[in-house]
Amino acid sequence: MSIDDKTAAHVAKLARIKVEEDALPALAQEFNNILGFIEQLNEVDVEGVEPMVSVTPMRLKRRADEVTDGGMPERILANAPDAREGFFAVPKVVE
Repeated sequence: MSIDDKTAAHVAKLARIKVEEDALPALAQEFNNILGFIEQLNEVDVEGVEPMVSVTPMRLKRRADEVTDGGMPERILANAPDAREGFFAVPKVVE
């Protein structure tokens, strides 16, 4: 598939990119280069190749999914404007 100036102008309009008339041939050539590269990638045989998360094999660090208090309630409550009996104290909203 080859991209001409008219198609390049249409793509630029869809992307809401202002392209001057004299820059359209260069843009069309860039699109053609990109499509050529994609065609090269389509020629690669990937049958039986497992998808990768990363280029280096590594396991993700995991921790147990446990509910905790954070292990530092004093440090957390130190940031509170008002704390009582180990909890955040807030003004009464509903009577």
